[in-house]
Amino acid sequence: MLCSLLTSLYVFYCLAERCPPGSGPVAGVPGRGVPAGPRELAMWPAGAPRKRLLQLRQRRRRGRTGIGDSSDQDEQSPGLAAAPGGSGAGSSVAEAQPGTLALLLDEGSKQLPQAIIIGVKKGGTRALLEFLRVHPDVRAVGAEPHFFDRSYHKGLAWYRDLMPRTLEGQITMEKTPSYFVTREAPARISAMSKDTKLIVVVRDPVTRAISDYTQTLSKRPDIPSFESLTFRNRSAGLIDTSWSAIQIGLYAKHLEPWLRHFPLGQMLFVSGERLVSDPAGELRRVQDFLGLKRIITDKHFYFNQTKGFPCLKKAEGSGKPHCLGKTKGRAHPTIAREVLRQLRDFYRPFNRKFYQRPAATSAGMDSRNNLQRKKNNIKI
Repeated sequence: MLCSLLTSLYVFYCLAERCPPGSGPVAGVPGRGVPAGPRELAMWPAGAPRKRLLQLRQRRRRGRTGIGDSSDQDEQSPGLAAAPGGSGAGSSVAEAQPGTLALLLDEGSKQLPQAIIIGVKKGGTRALLEFLRVHPDVRAVGAEPHFFDRSYHKGLAWYRDLMPRTLEGQITMEKTPSYFVTREAPARISAMSKDTKLIVVVRDPVTRAISDYTQTLSKRPDIPSFESLTFRNRSAGLIDTSWSAIQIGLYAKHLEPWLRHFPLGQMLFVSGERLVSDPAGELRRVQDFLGLKRIITDKHFYFNQTKGFPCLKKAEGSGKPHCLGKTKGRAHPTIAREVLRQLRDFYRPFNRKFYQRPAATSAGMDSRNNLQRKKNNIKI
C-alpha cells in the first residue's frame, strides 16, 4: 500500500513537470521507460492524456496576462527559424516547448495545415484567427509563417515543424494574408495538398486601402498623403495601381490564379464588416466550412465601444476578457469625398466581377456599399 502511494505521488509530480532530471522510470506508467502491461493500461483511461494536457495548458497560461498585444503581427514576418511550433498568441513557441505534457506522454503530432487563412491584409484576418482559436478543435500558429511567399525554399519539413501539436480530431491552421496576392502561392499550396481549405477575409477595398495607409502612417509619419499616393495623375484621375494599398483591393484579379488550382467551393469568403457587426454569425459560417461543431456563439463576444469592435469574453486558455492589441482600432485620417468617389468608381468593375461569384456574394454584400453607409473615420 505504501509503495502504491509513493508511486502515485511520483506520477503526480511528473505530470506537474517537477520530476528531477535523470529520474528513473516508473513501472506500469505508459511513456515512463517501461512498457505498460494490460493491467496498467486498463488503469490509464483513454481520455486521460488529453484531459491532463488541457489541464496543464490552463495552469501554464494562468500566469500570462491574457493573449497579449498582437500589434501588427498580421502584416509582419516573425523570426520563426529559432522558434519552432506552437499556437501561442503572437508567438510560435507557446505550445510545443520540451517538457510539456504533450511531449511527456508522446501525445499529438505536428501536421501540415488543413486550412489556411490566405487573405487579405487589413481585412480582419487577425480577428478571425483569434476568434477561431477559442474553439477547442482548432490549433493554429500565432505568428505568420510566410512559408508560401517568403520561405518556400526551406521545405515542407521546416514548415510542419512550425505547427503546433494536434490531437486526433483537431484541425491545424495558419494565416498569412499576403498569400492571396502572391502569384506562386496557389500552386505551392496545391502541391502540398489539393484538399486544403482556404479562407479569404474581404472588406470594402476603399476602406481596406485607407486602413492599410493608416497602419503605414503610424510607423512612418513622414510618408506622403493618401491622396498623393493614390493617383498617378490627379488631374486626369488616373489611379496608381502599383501602390500596394490600392493593388491588394483588386480581389477579382487576385482570385483568378487560385481558381486554376482550387474549386470555388473549397474557398470561404468571410466579410470583414460582419466580423465586426455580427462576429458569431460569421464564425458560424466558418465553423460549418471547417466541419467543426458550432461551439463559438454570441456568448463568447461583447462589443467594446472604445475600440469600436467586438472582443472575446474569454480568450483561448484564459478566463479574462480579451480585445485585439492597441494597434487595432486606429482612427482613419479624413479623406476628401472626391477622392473616395473616384476610388469607388475605380473599384466598381472589379467588385462586380468578384461579388458575382456565388461563393463570394454573401461575403461581399456588406463590403460593396460600406463607404456609402459609414463615415470614413470608422475605427477598424
